[in-house]
Amino acid sequence: MPTTARTVLFHEIGGPEVLRVEDVTVRDPGPGQVLVRVEALGLNRAEALFRAGTYYYQPTLPASRLGYEAAGVVEAIGEGVTELAVGDPVMTGPGIEMSAQGVYGERVVLPDTAVVRRPDSVDAVTGAAAWLTYTTAYGSLLETVGLRPGDHVLITGASSGVGTAALQVARRIGAIPLATTRTEGKRRHLLELGATEVIVTGESEPEAVAKEVKRLTGGKGVEVMFDAIGGPGFRPLAESLAPGGSVVVYGWLDPRPAEIPWSWPFTLHTYANMTLTTTPDGRRRSTAFLNAGLADGGFRPVVGEVLDGLDRIRDAHRLMESNRHTGKIVVRI
Repeated sequence: MPTTARTVLFHEIGGPEVLRVEDVTVRDPGPGQVLVRVEALGLNRAEALFRAGTYYYQPTLPASRLGYEAAGVVEAIGEGVTELAVGDPVMTGPGIEMSAQGVYGERVVLPDTAVVRRPDSVDAVTGAAAWLTYTTAYGSLLETVGLRPGDHVLITGASSGVGTAALQVARRIGAIPLATTRTEGKRRHLLELGATEVIVTGESEPEAVAKEVKRLTGGKGVEVMFDAIGGPGFRPLAESLAPGGSVVVYGWLDPRPAEIPWSWPFTLHTYANMTLTTTPDGRRRSTAFLNAGLADGGFRPVVGEVLDGLDRIRDAHRLMESNRHTGKIVVRI
């Protein structure tokens, strides 16, 4: 029987102030769908870009939904759903189109392919902070560039949610993560999360950062660079690669043009998480890797702040855009 749920919508692009909490009709799940009662939301930079109209696809207005990542419990299943059952603790993420399926709400109906089982021992706040960050790190570092034990990996912007997950993924397989961050205050936390070395960039030129990377690796350079920034700093940092190394770019926080260095040979990859997690095999592998780390405690999602209630969603977006936090911002429903 259809019901209503408080849901975050926006009717025009803009800043956090365009977000509204409204009552939306929630229908029973159809074939291949599940109804999830949401307990916590994990915010991602992509959602701020989508809200502002600067993401790689545009919102459908008016009344666009928002959000990729939530944790909750299955309340109902549609015909043909066999891998999930009522009462299962779950996480959302793979293959969500935010305008129609965004998860910022008390309840949401999703395709069963967009919902994965959450280990019983993992609480909703942890689950809401885990899916996108760890599967992005896994898909980029292991499936795309084949990071190996003993490899050095340079993780730029390492205090982000994906950055902190990448530190833990690298450590889990025996790689050696080097982290960059803009402020001294985040150094200790990144070391605690597994960074072998932390380079505080501050106002340093990218060339100076690259020189420090070379020093820390005995002049050899890193086998892998994991970058979400791009922009003019990309070229000098990529020149800190070891010969034959690889770069994987998973974001573009600096929208200015980036030059490709001439320090060949190296391999440049770009990564979009949907290319892995929307395929059955990719979703199976990434979920198995994530849940194994969550269940045994090897993965500890970093939650920068928890805000209570959907009415705090604008505050949560303002905090995300301030860059004052380390790790994920979670809104508990």
